[in-house]
Amino acid sequence: MQDPQKLIERFKSRVHVLDGGLATELEKRGHDISGKLWSAKVLLEDPGAIEQLHYDYLKAGADIIITSSYQLTFQGMKQAGYTHEQAEDALWKSVEVAVKARKRYLGELDEDLPEDRKPLIAASIGPYGAYLADGSEYTGNYGLSSDQLAEFHRERFEFLVRTEADFIAIETIPTAVECEAFFELLREHRNTPAWLSYTCETGVVLRDGTELAEAIKPFNTGPRNVVAIGLNCMHGFHMTGSIATTRDQTDKPIVAYPNSGEVWDAESRCWIGRDDLDYVYSVSKSWVSMGVRVIGGCCRTGPEHIAQLRALVDELNQSPPC
Repeated sequence: MQDPQKLIERFKSRVHVLDGGLATELEKRGHDISGKLWSAKVLLEDPGAIEQLHYDYLKAGADIIITSSYQLTFQGMKQAGYTHEQAEDALWKSVEVAVKARKRYLGELDEDLPEDRKPLIAASIGPYGAYLADGSEYTGNYGLSSDQLAEFHRERFEFLVRTEADFIAIETIPTAVECEAFFELLREHRNTPAWLSYTCETGVVLRDGTELAEAIKPFNTGPRNVVAIGLNCMHGFHMTGSIATTRDQTDKPIVAYPNSGEVWDAESRCWIGRDDLDYVYSVSKSWVSMGVRVIGGCCRTGPEHIAQLRALVDELNQSPPC
């Protein structure tokens, strides 16, 4: 994995474009993600489809692609009937297909990019709620202690550290107790670069009601391997307030990747509401002016949205905000 300080310097030097949704884009392309393993099911059955989607995001202009390991856990694989070794193979493959996509993309370029311009691979770690697959990442109602959550995440975290990923993306954190669990893991692995991304009910509180500012504070002054702090898997309307709170609490690079505007109904297992990507795109420039240095999309966004952001970021990188 990369040196944490160098990643921080890279993110601060210019605005980076992150990729968009993975599972929801695979579903759009005709893949079945209805089970508890979600996109990991596609990884097991058709890894080439995920490699192609990573490649499509790179072609659309992404500087960073996130692996398909968000919902891939040792516990979830065991419940689905797989062995521990098969779970390890799947986690390894989640990074391998991203590496293959990056090599393919770089091999097609007319020039050799310097190291600090080559696309980055982030190994995804989703919240405990993703393993439950019942929508509880939008509530944080786990009923577990921080020690129990740290134990749940530890083996996957330590396995992904050994892969070819550049850093860990800890995503969609809905609750204070899970923040505490990841704080402990990052203290245990001080040389492992990682970013933390929260999901909020409104602009200023996590899904469990914890003040976002209070959740951020330990990571700003704590482990130095935290390379960025941000928000994901929430409506862009709420994200502006969350970005403002984050900016006031940290000097780390800020990450923002909202949903399309639709909302996941866990009971009926469908997306409801309307696509609001036009609004998200319209406010993206203001987010960058507020300090966002990594911007992309989450659920229900795709390569077309990322291509739009690429064009916007190219314009802004030529005239960086004050």
